[in-house]
Amino acid sequence: MQKSYKYLGAISVFFVSVLLISNVASTKIVDFGWFTFDGGTLLFPLSYIFGDILTEVYGYKNTKRVIWLGFFSALMMSIIFIVVGKLPSAPGWNNQAAYDAILGLTPRIVIASLVAYACGEFSNSYILAKMKIWTKGKMLWARTIGSTIVGEFIDSILFILIAFWGILPNSLLLTLIISNYIFKTAVEVIFTPATYKVVNFLKKRENEDYYDVNTNFNPFAK
Repeated sequence: MQKSYKYLGAISVFFVSVLLISNVASTKIVDFGWFTFDGGTLLFPLSYIFGDILTEVYGYKNTKRVIWLGFFSALMMSIIFIVVGKLPSAPGWNNQAAYDAILGLTPRIVIASLVAYACGEFSNSYILAKMKIWTKGKMLWARTIGSTIVGEFIDSILFILIAFWGILPNSLLLTLIISNYIFKTAVEVIFTPATYKVVNFLKKRENEDYYDVNTNFNPFAK
């Protein structure tokens, strides 16, 4: 019988919300001081922080369910945006160009987003879970930052290359990858004290501190 948790549902909702909002915001490329990246980068790093919290407290198996929930939610959102964009506009509604510019996702962008998200999040959760065993639950900061360094690297490279290779100049592609990676990792580091507080709170309230000793890490396993 699976254990019932009080806060798992709420954290899952925040995780998926961050993912969906980030996907929409990513349609704009922004200049943010020293960094140049898609707008979704401002919020997307929080999904890795939520992923760290989920894995640290509830374990890989529960986190895997939430990652897949986010995946299929993002897929459904993308399909709806594309279908609605292809439907005939009502008489007098003259905003099709604006809709296409912001929400008119192409299959290439959808594929890039979903592939990068899945590979990055599963890598992040896997590494954190393994590091927790290796460190015997010590040095949470090393686990959260270490897993994010790998997960965000995979995510940034896959998304930028799949989405924009051959469309944007190579110099801009490299700038986007580096800016995305540095900024996302920096957010993880900055939020480490908050992550500690949330993790400690949940472990006490949920009476859970899961170790993935005998876990099957296959993302497709039941």
